[in-house]
Amino acid sequence: MRLDPKTNPSYLKLDLYCKGARIDESCYVEEAGGRPILRTRAGLGSGLEVILPGGMWTNVPVTEKFAERSPYLFRMEKGELILERNGEFICRPRLAPKPEWYERKTTTGRTMRQVGSLQGTYLGIYPGKVCEYWTRDPKVNCKFCSVGLNLGHDDADEKNVEEVMQVVRAAFLESGITYVDFNTGHYEGETYLDLLEPYIKAIKKETGLLVGIQTPPHSDLSRFDDMRKLGVNRVSFCFELFNRERFIEVCPGKHTQYGLDRYLEAIQYCSRLGDQKSSLLEPWVTNGEIIAGLEDPRDSIAAIDWITEQGAVPTVCVFRPLAGTDYSDVDVPDTEEMVPVFARLYDRCMEKGLPIGVAPNIHVSLVMLPEECEGLSEHPRAHLAQRLKLKGMHTAFSAAYYAKLAKYKRRLRKKVRSGEVKA
Repeated sequence: MRLDPKTNPSYLKLDLYCKGARIDESCYVEEAGGRPILRTRAGLGSGLEVILPGGMWTNVPVTEKFAERSPYLFRMEKGELILERNGEFICRPRLAPKPEWYERKTTTGRTMRQVGSLQGTYLGIYPGKVCEYWTRDPKVNCKFCSVGLNLGHDDADEKNVEEVMQVVRAAFLESGITYVDFNTGHYEGETYLDLLEPYIKAIKKETGLLVGIQTPPHSDLSRFDDMRKLGVNRVSFCFELFNRERFIEVCPGKHTQYGLDRYLEAIQYCSRLGDQKSSLLEPWVTNGEIIAGLEDPRDSIAAIDWITEQGAVPTVCVFRPLAGTDYSDVDVPDTEEMVPVFARLYDRCMEKGLPIGVAPNIHVSLVMLPEECEGLSEHPRAHLAQRLKLKGMHTAFSAAYYAKLAKYKRRLRKKVRSGEVKA
């Protein structure tokens, strides 16, 4: 393992999360076909979407204060994007292409990017109103969160099923997405799963796309059985911090409303749903999501160990001090302290035989996927048999899945041409 950003894309992606980058005045991102810098309600995105060597999609912090002192600099030369570190050439990343449909209007008059946006290669949608932790007096929102700051700007408020479907159709037919992810906050009465059902049914019926949901842990865990029957392929529970004292301090609303144990119980329950037989084209995956950099790295590693022990796949974000949040002035984590965390993410997923990197065309810009962390492991060649197995699974799943989607696309294009539906 060599931690050199010039030769190790895994390290480069992680280092950019931790250090951000400056943008030279020569960079005209949108004029060059890149995506606008959006701060979306459903994630930690605030940066420049680029594709690094090795095909790693990433969202590089560029608007936050800590990025102003970054050793990294993006500049453009003869229309090409160049990344330097302390004046030394690192690589020629590519701008993530801006979809033509982004500025198209839905029938409600909103631009499509206000309804859903690409986060890497998948479509992310926050369909409901703002998380109610932001509307209480006093507020009890998670202190790193920016959800309540984006409303009415980069992300629109409540979205009806038809306008969401217009965006899904456009992203499916024009951007070739294979996956749609829904994110909700807390709502009184635990109505978040009820809210998502009509969107899930419509997407599955019209497109056959993979669908994931990220919600609080419902008190009636059997509701997730219902989600699986509807065709949901991924459930994610964001408990953020494994250290209980830090969880209480950083996530006061989650602590009071649910408590850490409710999140862990939901992960255990949904992971066991994965023991039931799945069809090749309708997989079931459970994720436990944490934020590295807000607790001791040893706690993050313990969380990864616990999640993988349940048969779930960890999603590990790097803390980003977003402007306007309660933690906007908190220091970003040190890259070297994060390396063991993400190395453990790869190693544990491989040791437990978890299905990472199997689904086609899912590149996530806001986090490091487990398979992207291979370059951080001290023993990357120790899992040859598992790597070969995952490669075979990816090949088989991709072939069958794209054949399935081709049928849905043909039907959908006919409906769009006839004016039966809008995209």
